[in-house]
Formats: sequence, structure tokens, C-alpha cells
Amino acid sequence: MRRLRQAVMAAARGFGRWGHSPQVWMAFALGFIACFLLSGRVVDFSREHGGSLQLLEPFIWVFGDSGSILLISLCLLLLFSDLPHLDNETPLFLVRTTRLCWMAGQVLYLALSTLVFVGFILLSTCVLTGAQAYKANLWSRTAAILGYSSIGESLCIPAFVKVLELTFPYPCALRIFALMLGYSLALSSVIFFFNLLRDKLGMAAGAVFSGFGLFLTPDVLSRLLGLTPQQSAGANILFGWLSPLNHATYYMHNFGYDSLPRLIDSYLFFALWSGAFFGLCFHRVRGYAFHFTGTEG
Repeated sequence: MRRLRQAVMAAARGFGRWGHSPQVWMAFALGFIACFLLSGRVVDFSREHGGSLQLLEPFIWVFGDSGSILLISLCLLLLFSDLPHLDNETPLFLVRTTRLCWMAGQVLYLALSTLVFVGFILLSTCVLTGAQAYKANLWSRTAAILGYSSIGESLCIPAFVKVLELTFPYPCALRIFALMLGYSLALSSVIFFFNLLRDKLGMAAGAVFSGFGLFLTPDVLSRLLGLTPQQSAGANILFGWLSPLNHATYYMHNFGYDSLPRLIDSYLFFALWSGAFFGLCFHRVRGYAFHFTGTEG
């Protein structure tokens, strides 16, 4: 229990930095701005056509798309760029406990702050939906128009018929939230591990991780490689299993029509990915060379 309490204290110290950290404020500000710009298309369309919106629909339609998930997750590069936290109190903390306990606190901070950030994104879209939203667990008329016509495609809003027919807003939003959280946690674990390997290397590794997912989207591959429709369909399934970003995209899952990953497969994928990198972090910290530049006056 003593070690657990020390790990929690180490995590709490990470959150204590938020009040005076410009990069944390910037990450949340950019996340809110992105939500405003991305969800504005759904809200404006609903307002122009005199329709209403279910409270969670902007979150569902916006963050059911790989491009939007990628954009939001890049804010995590800013949020976690300075991990691990080596402040003036860290030497004393390391004297009073173990490296592994300190590392457990860092991982706990990373997991909880990722949860807070993704929760902030969900809350932001709900706030931006405005007074025209309702709370009933039923799709709106706006969703039906976007899903059953070509309007959604023309507005770049991924409202898919199979989503409308196979689920309801609240469970759908919960699944998308879990996928976003899994992807963000996987990205965060990559940033943390490579920062432990070399200072500031995590930013580059996170960018490569995100770029890898973007490159393996079916549309990008089809344009770059000039794939036929049959080849594109095969690549869609193959990279649906290989790409972390595709695993995070709700409509890129098996709803009984194809061989894409099931939702449980993606949850397991992110759990194994994050667990593997956090395990590497614990192994790395045993030989990590701490460098402290001094104390503040």
C-alpha cells in the first residue's frame, strides 16, 4: 500500500503542473478549437435545415472518422512532449522510493491525463451542439438525412447507414470514446518510451506513429498506388488489421459484412500495444540516466 500511495503521489504531482504549464493549456485550447471547427459542419447543417440533433451526434459523426481522430490525437504530442517529468522534487522522490514506483506514477499520470483529454473532447462537442440538442437515445432527423443521402459525403461527414441501423447514439458514442481512448493511449505510450530512450525523441516517434496510420488508410493507398476496386477492397481489410488509426475508426470494423476487425479485437489491439510499450518503459527505467540541471532559487 505504501508503494501504491507513492505512485499515486507521483501521478498527482504531474497534474499539479497543469495550472502553470503553457503547453498543457495550449493542448486543450487546440483540442477545443478543433472540436469547434469539425463539429460546426454538423451543427450548421442541422440549424440551416430546421432539424434537431441528438446530444452526442456531433461527437459520433466527427470522431467516427480517421482524419478527425488523427487531428485530435496530435494534441497529445504537445501534452506529453516533456515526459518524463524531471522537476526539482524528483531527486528527493527517487531517494525515498524506487525507480519502478516512480515509473508507475508516470504511467498512471499518462493514462489518467489521456482519459481526461479524451473526456474533454467529448464534453466540448456536447457543449458546442447548443440548445438544439436533445438527450433521448434516438437518432435525429439530421442523422437520417446525412446517412441515407449523399449530403453527408458532400459535407465530409461520415454518417454511415450501418451505424444508424445497428446501434443507438449512447452505445455508439461510448464505443467511439473507447476507440479514441485506446488510440490516444497507444500514441502516448510510444511518446513516453522514446523520450526515455532519448530526450525529445518521443515527438518524432509520435509523428511517425500518426503518419503510419494516415498512410495506411484505404483512400490514401488507393490514390498513391493506383489500386483497382478489387485490390482496394483487399487492402482495406489488410490495413484495417495493421493500422492503429484504422483500429480507432468506428466504421472500419466488422458489422457482419466483411472481415474487418471486430470492436473487441481493436480494444485488445490497443491494450496489448500500450501494455507492451509500458513494459518496455519499466525495463528502460532500470538503466535510465537521470539528468538534473539544478534547482530554482
